[in-house]
Amino acid sequence: MRTATFALFFGVAYLSAGLLGLVPAALMPAPAGAPPVTVTVLYGYLLGLFPVNVVHSAAHLAIGAWGIAAWRSDHLGRGLGSPKTYARVLAIFYSALAVAGVIPMMSTLFGVLPLHGHDVWLHAGTAAIAGYFGWRTEIVVERRGGNGPDRREKALPVDHERRLGHSDRRIPGSEV
Repeated sequence: MRTATFALFFGVAYLSAGLLGLVPAALMPAPAGAPPVTVTVLYGYLLGLFPVNVVHSAAHLAIGAWGIAAWRSDHLGRGLGSPKTYARVLAIFYSALAVAGVIPMMSTLFGVLPLHGHDVWLHAGTAAIAGYFGWRTEIVVERRGGNGPDRREKALPVDHERRLGHSDRRIPGSEV
């Protein structure tokens, strides 16, 4: 898979998670033992697993939109950051969030962003996959212009030429 495909896939996934976090019906109330947060707008457990609030959902929306923009910039060949930069920043950012989610005093990022529970392994997994795509070397296959199949990929017949006895390609049937 190309790094641009990774950026598109994770962009759509995080954009979807951000949108789903803004739907009250998708949120379960936080359990009694959950760490307290100061931003309680749309605070709950997304699908009963992942603690989110409006700030968390907004962060997911921004990361998802950036992933789609990184894919588009690679696809169109212009601006808004490369997919490789997106993957590298995502790896570093989500590694820090996974570590912060394990530390009791930082598990809610000062009460603003809930990072505890299942978010820890989700952020660690995202960081690992993003790190792979961010720092691997990609093999780039040269593509020729045009819509026809490439002779390097599919065997195509070659027209009659001089090697078959035709001395002049402009005059069919002429011989040496």
